[in-house]
Amino acid sequence: MKIKEIMTKDPVFAMPDTPLEEVARSMVQEDCGAIPVLEAEANKKPVGIVTDRDITCRSLAKGKDPMDLTAKDVMTGKVLTLTPEASMEECCDLMERNQVRRVVVVDDNNGECVGIVAQADIARTAPDHETAELVKDISKSAHATA
Repeated sequence: MKIKEIMTKDPVFAMPDTPLEEVARSMVQEDCGAIPVLEAEANKKPVGIVTDRDITCRSLAKGKDPMDLTAKDVMTGKVLTLTPEASMEECCDLMERNQVRRVVVVDDNNGECVGIVAQADIARTAPDHETAELVKDISKSAHATA
């Protein structure tokens, strides 16, 4: 199965200067836990990703006022990407190796964001044993794999 068959197409996104409050509001409205951060609307190349955990750990937990922050202040700058033609197995391998729950999907012509695939997308389509293995491997402690 190809990633294009299970990914969320044209996901909601933010720019680096998008206020963090707006990013969080988009997560609530779209019922998602991650928003890709793109270089520009005209150039949809991913430069980061903001997760609900990023918002908590990089603002509130550090005593910062989230109302004063933007997407770039809390985003994870290392964006893992795949193309729509990648297999679900490739996606699972990438998620497991990097212990992440989401991967941004980019077109192979110019690297622009065309979708996002989450662990939940795989869970809805993969056999139960594959889903269990993916969840187990992604959830491993970083200390256990070091």
